[in-house]
Amino acid sequence: MAINLQKGQKISLSKESGGTLSKIVMGLGWDAKQASVGLIKGLFGGGGKSDSIDLDASCVMFNEQNKVVDTIYFGQLKSRDGSIVHTGDNRSGAGDGDDEQIKVDLDKVPETVKSLVFTVNSFSGQTFDEVENAYCRIVDSSNNAEVARYTLSSQGSHTAQIMAKLYRHNGEWKMHAIGENGTGRTIEALLPQIIIHL
Repeated sequence: MAINLQKGQKISLSKESGGTLSKIVMGLGWDAKQASVGLIKGLFGGGGKSDSIDLDASCVMFNEQNKVVDTIYFGQLKSRDGSIVHTGDNRSGAGDGDDEQIKVDLDKVPETVKSLVFTVNSFSGQTFDEVENAYCRIVDSSNNAEVARYTLSSQGSHTAQIMAKLYRHNGEWKMHAIGENGTGRTIEALLPQIIIHL
């Protein structure tokens, strides 16, 4: 049974999954907010969903000194060490299920990496006022079972979201639901805001 995380909550991945996790998927999803439809537009088929929103999921690897080791995003779909793979860019948020997925082989993440931070940026520049049902979730790759999910409750004028962090603590991986608003259309613009939460 997956745990639904609250903002700021921290959990042990091994305890929640009932064993040691080695390969996981961080799934991220969102929808373009339904636009209100006026009577005239409604009669003539206008309205409905707002324009598609190009949100980009990224993962940043940090070392003990909180320095960036590597960044996995639509421009670099695989970490240099091969432990993390982004499955590709979704430019609309259309469809059910995860819109973007980042696969992590925890056993292959170098010992020098202390934390992995997962973010979402609005590359198209639209704000999260136009986004709904945004979430991130951890899935155990061995059995496709959802271990934990964090659903965003805040909409607003921000263009980025620092979703969650996986980090090593006493020899095990833990997850921290961060859920902090940010600004910037790219992961580079968001980096100074991420470092505050390490």
